[in-house]
Amino acid sequence: MTDQPEAPLQIAVVPVTPFQQNCSILWDPETKQAAIVDPGGDAPRLQEALKELGVTPVAIWLTHGHLDHAGGATELAEALSLPIIGPHEGDKFLLDGLPEQGLRFDILDMKAVKPTRWLKEGDEVSLGGLTFSVQHVPGHTPGHVTFFQKDLRFLLAGDTVFAGSVGRTDFPYGDHETLISGIKTKLLPLGDDVQFLPGHGPASTLGEERRNNPFLLG
Repeated sequence: MTDQPEAPLQIAVVPVTPFQQNCSILWDPETKQAAIVDPGGDAPRLQEALKELGVTPVAIWLTHGHLDHAGGATELAEALSLPIIGPHEGDKFLLDGLPEQGLRFDILDMKAVKPTRWLKEGDEVSLGGLTFSVQHVPGHTPGHVTFFQKDLRFLLAGDTVFAGSVGRTDFPYGDHETLISGIKTKLLPLGDDVQFLPGHGPASTLGEERRNNPFLLG
């Protein structure tokens, strides 16, 4: 009997905050290096998850600046001495305003986020031996980005597209047409076989959403 080779990317989803946001911990099983994607809160719980997984965090990646995705980033970065990568600079006003966002939900200790590196369309981020390309897909927020691993056919979609739905745009800075255009021109062309993990709810494939998502038909 031979051992099965490990997948080149491991993923653990840790729902955080009352919004049940899909914070994901990605790691390279060979190096055990990990990225924490969208730590919206519950930083002590995420630190415990990292210990249980036996991985070494090397960076925090942010898709956008809403509190349920970025609210725990500064606390975690300070505790673990990690760089914060992303999102696009269009979300600077949201990251600067995280303490005020938190107060609206009776969260008193949320810290503003100052990314180590802003991202833009066509940038790349790396984890172990894997490289992810960055797509700038505004509409839900002005600076929303996604992360795509071409070889593994895997997309971290944030709050752009969900299983059967799309991100909210009923904010003063939201734009539904821009979001739908970005999904159709930047995400769906990545391929029907691409599996994606959204910011909330279950995973799906881009093909499933292209064929059946009511917001993307027509």
